[in-house]
Amino acid sequence: MGPLAGIKVIEMAGLAPGPFCAMMLADMGAEVLRIDRPATLDAKPGPKTSLLDRNRRALAIDVKSSEGLATLRRLTASADALIEGYRPGVMERMQLGPDDCLAANPKLVYGRVTGWGQDGPLAQAAGHDLNYIALTGALHSIGTKDDIAIPLNLLGDFAGGGLYLAFGIVCALLEAKKSGKGQVVDAATVDGAASLMTYIHAFRAESGCRSPTQPVLMR
Repeated sequence: MGPLAGIKVIEMAGLAPGPFCAMMLADMGAEVLRIDRPATLDAKPGPKTSLLDRNRRALAIDVKSSEGLATLRRLTASADALIEGYRPGVMERMQLGPDDCLAANPKLVYGRVTGWGQDGPLAQAAGHDLNYIALTGALHSIGTKDDIAIPLNLLGDFAGGGLYLAFGIVCALLEAKKSGKGQVVDAATVDGAASLMTYIHAFRAESGCRSPTQPVLMR
């Protein structure tokens, strides 16, 4: 069961932050259905080896076909939330953008995660975890000048992206329960990574600490 039992979520299969968000919602009891491309469904590792895909079912749909698109629209029309992590404009071109989905299901919480947001100078640029944590100053705070420790993709993709998306979706679900109106939750990984640095940036501003070799956390 769990606190999100009864919540139905459609997950458009993707990489890192989207699946992590879906995993968190599923772990809390949400009924998550992952939409895979037909060619990749059989190739994906099973739940014993792909823990990120745990606690949810998968359905192969060719969204480029009229039949597949109609099926996905029916599923979305009865869902509480949708998760997608494509580049800006991809869902809109498939006629599955927020305007289309919310018109058919006004209570839907439409969750999307990108690296740089839906618009702006970097919106269409490729991005990686290292870019996000470098631009937000997080990388500067890790390791020393001679021994830099790169924290995998935990700070950007998973914490700054997937974690903030999951939090935003749950908040929007609470609002939808009260108002009956859905909304778009637009999580940009670079924004989430910057938010994670709130304490560190404030401490530096007050203490004058500038170098990553100086302690930034008080014991």
